[in-house]
Amino acid sequence: MKIELSGKQALVTGSTAGIGLAIATGLANAGAQVTVVGRDQAGVDKAVEHIKQASGRGDASGIAADAGTAVGCQTVIEALPEVDILVNNLGVYGGRPFFEIDDAAWEEIFQINVMSGVRLARHYAKGMQARGWGRIQFISSESALNIPAEMVHYGVSKAALQGVSRGLAKVLAGSGVTVNTILPGPTRTEGAQAMMEELAKERGVTAEQMEGLFLEENRPSTLLKRFATPEEVANLCIYAASTQASATTGAALRVEGGIVESIS
Repeated sequence: MKIELSGKQALVTGSTAGIGLAIATGLANAGAQVTVVGRDQAGVDKAVEHIKQASGRGDASGIAADAGTAVGCQTVIEALPEVDILVNNLGVYGGRPFFEIDDAAWEEIFQINVMSGVRLARHYAKGMQARGWGRIQFISSESALNIPAEMVHYGVSKAALQGVSRGLAKVLAGSGVTVNTILPGPTRTEGAQAMMEELAKERGVTAEQMEGLFLEENRPSTLLKRFATPEEVANLCIYAASTQASATTGAALRVEGGIVESIS
């Protein structure tokens, strides 16, 4: 199967590192003209240069904006009014005891993890619908189906994305625009590696050993038995953005290493 996205304009939020950067790079490798979004201009410039070098394409671009806010989303929309592929990857996470998650923390994670995608999809889906083709993805998590006790607010925000995605897919039914969620599991991103290194110091083990301990203690049902790479997650996103995936919509696509105990 050869995925060909030449002539398509793609926007990936939260794409200066980790899964987002891997998705943006993969889309560029498939021929799409990619725009990355990040809060820091230096980080955006670095990501754009990485994509250009990795893909051999000179048309990658970036927007410095905080897409976790309404103002930031409007900045993105004004800079790039139309896209064919929208990947809502922006998200934050972090362990916190339930009784210490105050209203401000709930509101913050909802604004960043949910409303950023809602705002951008609400704008870009109209143009996709009018043109009769488009791909919208929300990067969710296995935590949407397997709410983690150590960060309930994160799991709830990702579960909300499942509802948004399924509902929007129904709104766009028959339009040629597909809407799906992607559900990664533990992935070896820069943020995850930093967390493992911090935990490793506390436990007196190596970061690699800590990954195994983390899975054993927190995700014992994993079938992969290791952290995925950002590229492994991105591969599913690239397929879902392709013309070959035209019959896949309203779906929760899992790339979580078999953690979720479900056959459906």
